[in-house]
Amino acid sequence: METRSPRNPFYAVLFFAVLLAIWVVFSGLLDPFHLTLGIISCGIVTWLSSDLLFDDRSVPLRRRAVQAWRLCHYVVWLTWQIVLSNIAVLKLAFSPRSALQPQIVRHRTALKTDFEKFLLANSITLTPGTVTIKILGDTFYIHAIDDASAAGLNGEMDRRIARIFEEPAS
Repeated sequence: METRSPRNPFYAVLFFAVLLAIWVVFSGLLDPFHLTLGIISCGIVTWLSSDLLFDDRSVPLRRRAVQAWRLCHYVVWLTWQIVLSNIAVLKLAFSPRSALQPQIVRHRTALKTDFEKFLLANSITLTPGTVTIKILGDTFYIHAIDDASAAGLNGEMDRRIARIFEEPAS
């Protein structure tokens, strides 16, 4: 059975601050009404899910900063993959119907934590042409629209996600 570190208010405050900053940036509205809504919403989300992002409270802040930096690099890479996949699906949409070869692909991952698997599942689903439909343990069941989309499930996302959370070099 996995034991969790006790709740540390620092992580909850950090999580709340990040959520509120995202709220302010995306809403663009700084009047008292909208700020109050943002504070209430971010407070509820923090209360319900702050342990999702910071499950292991024993990790030092410096390591969290390294993980955040690596996550930013991953998001840039993922965004480029989404663009490339959009182009491939667009080409597929204008090709003859025989080009479609929908299939269910089983993909095994070596990722350990639920958050890493969550990140992988959402990355696959965000990439056009693939949708994660089921996760059983370490096996992902993914709908791919064609052979090229299925071939794109070669483990590169897994490796990049694992790189985000690995121990930094000393």
